[in-house]
Amino acid sequence: MRLSALLALLPAIAGVFASDVLDLNQETFMSEVYDEDLALVEFFAPWCGHCKNLAPHYEEAATTLKGENIKLAKVDCTKEETVCKQYDVQGYPTLKVFRKGEPTNYNGPREAEGIIAYMRKQALPAVSVLTTENHDEFTTKDNVVLIAYGDDAHPVPEAFSQFADVARENFLFGKVEGSSLPELPKGTKLPALVLYKKFDEGKVVYDDDFAKDNLGDLMGWANAQSVPLFDEIGPKNFAKYAESGLPLGFLFMDPKDEATRDQIRKDSAELFKANRGKLNFVWIDGDKFGEYGKSLGVAPESQPGFVIQNLQEQTKYLMPEAFNAKSLEKFVTAFVAGDVAPHVKSQPVPASQDGPVYKLTTLGWDQLFEQTDKDIFVEFYAPWCGHCQRLAPVWDTLGESYKGSNVVIAQMDATENDLPAGLPFRVEGFPTLKFRAAGSHEFVEYEGDRSLESLTEFIEANSKAPKVEKKADEADAEDEAHSKRDEL
Repeated sequence: MRLSALLALLPAIAGVFASDVLDLNQETFMSEVYDEDLALVEFFAPWCGHCKNLAPHYEEAATTLKGENIKLAKVDCTKEETVCKQYDVQGYPTLKVFRKGEPTNYNGPREAEGIIAYMRKQALPAVSVLTTENHDEFTTKDNVVLIAYGDDAHPVPEAFSQFADVARENFLFGKVEGSSLPELPKGTKLPALVLYKKFDEGKVVYDDDFAKDNLGDLMGWANAQSVPLFDEIGPKNFAKYAESGLPLGFLFMDPKDEATRDQIRKDSAELFKANRGKLNFVWIDGDKFGEYGKSLGVAPESQPGFVIQNLQEQTKYLMPEAFNAKSLEKFVTAFVAGDVAPHVKSQPVPASQDGPVYKLTTLGWDQLFEQTDKDIFVEFYAPWCGHCQRLAPVWDTLGESYKGSNVVIAQMDATENDLPAGLPFRVEGFPTLKFRAAGSHEFVEYEGDRSLESLTEFIEANSKAPKVEKKADEADAEDEAHSKRDEL
């Protein structure tokens, strides 16, 4: 190839390799992001497969949005650990929308066209300015619409715009200001805030002091009012309910029984309204999610059955009486007043603990863990779990080798026993192995291989319990355990 032809190709080659995605580090992050009205930042790792799949879409979106003054940037978290830690990045890719340095989570699509549309929407004003002519139409544009009203003497407070900036992905916002306002509900005082919704009562007026209340007050009220009084829950909306932080009142029932469901909605409407913001009421398919119901204490044969679950505290409250409107009101009233004890699923506490492995139950939890002078190593297992079955002989031998010492080797059937409320962990897979050293309240998870040698090394490295002098017969028993260990 002639030199002149090669030189002619150079601009095209450079274009192939040029990127419109800004590559940021700790020094450039502030200068490139903090003064921008709007920017999207991807926190990634080079080895991440999802990040590699996103890359061409992200690049295409960056090129399109560059002409609209919307920056797209990325941060390599394997190099810029400080920046990624500052923004609580816990998985890859994590995308965040920044406005003048303030981040919110990106919840949009991960292909080019969707990213472009999402960011263009983010660039629009969070609050639409309305007139009396387009007001009524705007109230029906989404499932939940929030509209603020004011005049020269009673302007819409700044907190409303702040709320709109933060929650624009969840709600549609509008405002009407001036001397000519749409007709408002009787008794409404300016400035006013009304939430319109396509369910339940249709609209509700904010009845606190809109002029003085802050962002947190408005957000809490809108989040509570935007949840239906009684709705079906499933995989698509479970996260929304979980993120509300409120206890969930589950009614497990036959999904085909619409007549009963409509009657419940009618008979308990006032109960649902009176407790809005205290707990959320939902019904759930008792056929499809029967196993989940059983884990909460609602057996399939007892449906319809009602149970309240506090996801944050990992507690559940089972209604003991047969379900009807009166028993529901009685139970919910007692729960809100704090007069209902959590329902605890537990096997009976064993009469003796003679085996090499301590049999732990929920009801016997304190009996074991009050022994603060002992190290405690617990296996949480499921009887049907193949990995647990393979671990069983190793765990028994481990128990034999520490029998009579201040190290307790224990196990709990996690399918028959609830974890006590307030523990700082959950069991999400089997087997889960947790170690609590003597004199400590902290649980350390064991993540090594499950050989006897590795488990023993872990105990010895983390043990804080005083050593126990062994007698001659105990030493012989330990020698026997060691020979079993060699066989394994």
